[in-house]
Amino acid sequence: MSLKSVEERFHIARGDLSLVVVEGFHPLKHALRFGAKFVEVVSPDILALRSLQEEYAPDIGDGLNNLVVEIDQSMFERLARVTPATGVMSIAERPFVDIEAMLNSTDGAPVVFLEKPRNLFNIGAAVRSASAAGAAGVVNTGDLDPWKPAALTTGVGLQWSLPVAQVDELPPTDRPVVAVDIGGESLEFFDIPDRSILAFGTERQGLSSTVIESADYHVSIPMEHGVSSLNLACSVAVMLYKWKLQQGNL
Repeated sequence: MSLKSVEERFHIARGDLSLVVVEGFHPLKHALRFGAKFVEVVSPDILALRSLQEEYAPDIGDGLNNLVVEIDQSMFERLARVTPATGVMSIAERPFVDIEAMLNSTDGAPVVFLEKPRNLFNIGAAVRSASAAGAAGVVNTGDLDPWKPAALTTGVGLQWSLPVAQVDELPPTDRPVVAVDIGGESLEFFDIPDRSILAFGTERQGLSSTVIESADYHVSIPMEHGVSSLNLACSVAVMLYKWKLQQGNL
């Protein structure tokens, strides 16, 4: 273990693009299940953590028990702005994501594209929906990193289950682009093409004119009168599960 203190190591990891800080048990659980490589796992109460693990994730017992180190409670509370109630924090290697390989895949699953999302919690929740529905990957533009602790918390660590990356702009691709836009054709009458890129904008402003004008298709999600938008993750889930229903996968 490094000669630096635990507090120093976690502080450094937050600014290191090759590492991610995982706050809490549930993102750690999924990260372990999907092959994350952990550098450090700490807890102020290993027995309580083991009890939590045995109840909610008996399958990760060996992997977790071999990693976790017990530290003082006061030190643990200094590792994050909000102390995880589940009593564990960790540092893991950030996986490399080959964007080109993901986009060039011949598998029929759609890719989720989030244009300049404004909230890390929304990004994480969208990743969670995308993972559950079997999306090919999630990419976002803008200045929010989908591997930050807040996104990992709402994504419950499912960033490790599929390719997830921040990009400056969506690379050129032969995938059909479906713009989810209030002015588009109703989803009720639209069949989502295989290998689509499903493009989502912010809840307030929607997609940029650039994406809307370049999209191959435009589709809207039907809503009750007076309702102007859905939460980003809800919109992602609706579109992906419509695609799955078309495939007869439900």
